[in-house]
Amino acid sequence: MSTRTESFEALAARLTPACEALIAQYEEPRSALLPIMHLFQENEGFVSPEAMRFAASILGVSPAVVESTVSFYTLFYRRPVGKYVLQVCRGLSCTVSGAEEIMKYFREKLGIGHLQTSDDGLFSYEEVECLAACDKPTCMQVNLEFFYSLTSAMIDEMIAAMRAGTFAVAPMAQTQTPGKTWSVKQDGEVSMGRKSLGATDVPHPNNAGGLGDASGLIMLDRFVTNEIAMRGRSNERLVQDASSVADVLGDHEHAGH
Repeated sequence: MSTRTESFEALAARLTPACEALIAQYEEPRSALLPIMHLFQENEGFVSPEAMRFAASILGVSPAVVESTVSFYTLFYRRPVGKYVLQVCRGLSCTVSGAEEIMKYFREKLGIGHLQTSDDGLFSYEEVECLAACDKPTCMQVNLEFFYSLTSAMIDEMIAAMRAGTFAVAPMAQTQTPGKTWSVKQDGEVSMGRKSLGATDVPHPNNAGGLGDASGLIMLDRFVTNEIAMRGRSNERLVQDASSVADVLGDHEHAGH
């Protein structure tokens, strides 16, 4: 069941002036992508597919560019989350200071585990890598606000205040009812070695050329034919070695004939 009280069209119209103001701060419009996505997350509680398509349109980039950027950053949620996102650090300093006990207490207290959201949609829980507050372990973030030197008594007080609506950190917007988890299945599949969506139809995972270019030569030709321009712009090894790689592939093709 959705809790949205404002259509996305109305939201986009309301945020368009702020988006345009952000774009005006940069020489390149696409540089405003991250601030615009943060703006939508502040208002939606996550970055919706509609928000990504809107950003692509207003910035003049492809939807793939937007989604690839949003999916790269863990601070963006592509599915609805709870009103309070509780992120407990499991870095080295926190672990040696009792993070395992703190995380266990959170899981028992909330009745949920890593990357899960409570049934009432109030809490989303995550165990994260180092939050760079190693001088004050064990630490956590609540909606990105830091809390340090955690104890079970502190956790009890925090959770009670969140449930009572008196917690010091404001709840996140929640325009859609969250599910049990906000993790994206495709991300896990890619991390386990499966192909990303952009590579599902190519004949070989090492194919550099994409659809219709099983050898990768089209991509290499782009570097070779633009060699002079590319060499002045990049130190990437692929750019520097493009000609020699193409020559090797050419020799193999001639040998085959």
